[in-house]
Amino acid sequence: MWIDTHCHLDAPELHSQAAQHRAQAAAVGVSHCIYPAVEVANFASVRQLAHSLHDSYALGIHPLFTPQAKDEDLDRLDAALTAALQLGDTRLVAVGEIGLDYFVPQLCEQPQRDKQERFYRAQLKLARKHGLPVILHVRRSADQLLKGLNDIAVSGGIAHAFNGSDQQALRMQERGFALGFGGAVTYERATQLRHLCSTLPSAALVLETDAPDIAPQWLYVSAAQRAAGEAQGVNSSAQLPRIAGVVAGLRGVSLGALAEATAANALRVLPRLRSGV
Repeated sequence: MWIDTHCHLDAPELHSQAAQHRAQAAAVGVSHCIYPAVEVANFASVRQLAHSLHDSYALGIHPLFTPQAKDEDLDRLDAALTAALQLGDTRLVAVGEIGLDYFVPQLCEQPQRDKQERFYRAQLKLARKHGLPVILHVRRSADQLLKGLNDIAVSGGIAHAFNGSDQQALRMQERGFALGFGGAVTYERATQLRHLCSTLPSAALVLETDAPDIAPQWLYVSAAQRAAGEAQGVNSSAQLPRIAGVVAGLRGVSLGALAEATAANALRVLPRLRSGV
C-alpha cells in the first residue's frame, strides 16, 4: 500500500483533471493521498477533494502565503478545525502545510520574516489546542522550526521534503516526526538527501510527491529544453511507486518492505489517517 503523504491535487496544473490523476495513481498502487491546504482560500477545495476521492486533507497557512495572509485568517483556521472536529470529519488528519521558508529572499527580509514565524507559532498553538499533528514545510529552516517545536510541543507529524543534517533529522524524530522523501531524492547530485534516505531508520521515512512540484529526475526539463519547445513533465501521485523504487534501491530493501514500513509510519504519525485508509 503506497500512501502519498503530500500532494497538491487542487493546484491549477492538476485540479481540472483531478479524478483522472487520482485514478492513474490508484492504477499503480497508490491507495491513499493527503492534500494539505496552503491558504484559507483553498480550505474548501482540499476538503472537497478528500471527500470525493476518499482521501485525507490538512488545513493550514503555508509560509509562502503569509505575505498576503491576514491575522483573522488564523481565526478562520481555528474555526475550520473546530467545525471539522465537531462534525467528526475523519478525513482531516493534520494542521498543514505550515512552517518556515528561508530560501525565498523576500521571506527572509523584515517584516515578512517575523510574520511567517508568527504564523508558524500561532499554528503550532492551534495544532496543540486541537490535538492534531502538523505537516511542516522545511526549507533552510530546520533549526528555527525545531526551536518552535521546543517552545510549543505538538503531537508530531511529518517534516515534508526534509533535506537537513543528520543531527536535525534525529531531533525531528525525537519530537515524533517522520521525514518525507519524494522526487528530489531521484537526483544523483542530491548527495545529503540520498545519504539521509540510505541511513535513516526505517521508522523515520514516509513517501510523498508534493505534486505538481518537486518533479522526479525523469520528468525534469531544463530551461534550454523548454526554450526549444520541450514540455515539462507533470508530476502527480502516479509517480510515487517509481520514486519509491529509487528509495528502495538506496536502502537495499524490497519494494514490498518499503511500502509496508512507510505506510505504517504514516499511520503512526498521523493517527486520524487510520479512519480513512
